[in-house]
Amino acid sequence: MNETTRLPLLRERFFRRERRSAQAARRFTAETLAGWGLAETPRADDVLLCVSELVTNALLHGVPPGRQLRLFLRYDVSALVVEVHDSGGGVPHVVHDRDEGGRGLLLVAALSDGWGVRERAPGKAVWCEFAWA
Repeated sequence: MNETTRLPLLRERFFRRERRSAQAARRFTAETLAGWGLAETPRADDVLLCVSELVTNALLHGVPPGRQLRLFLRYDVSALVVEVHDSGGGVPHVVHDRDEGGRGLLLVAALSDGWGVRERAPGKAVWCEFAWA
């Protein structure tokens, strides 16, 4: 980035409720990171994995038929925030039992510097944040 770049940088995209949307969201994020000059940084792979996990969770558990999810990326030099908005109910949680599936949020919790869920109408936004220095 050069000195004329205005911060924060924002990008968003909507994705349909279909299996290939997780891959498309990851590709969109990789392109965004490249455009922001962040693709070759040590945390880029962590961001991509967390996007995959959050989008996959939304597709499996949060996006009702006929609806879409929204992926929102925000970078302001000190942090990169990923948000996945869906219109479904429920509150996602970390699964610690090895016999159950759904350990994606465990990965998100381990790789990011923070994550959480906030209500929105309708549905929720699941987010994670990466400190950037």
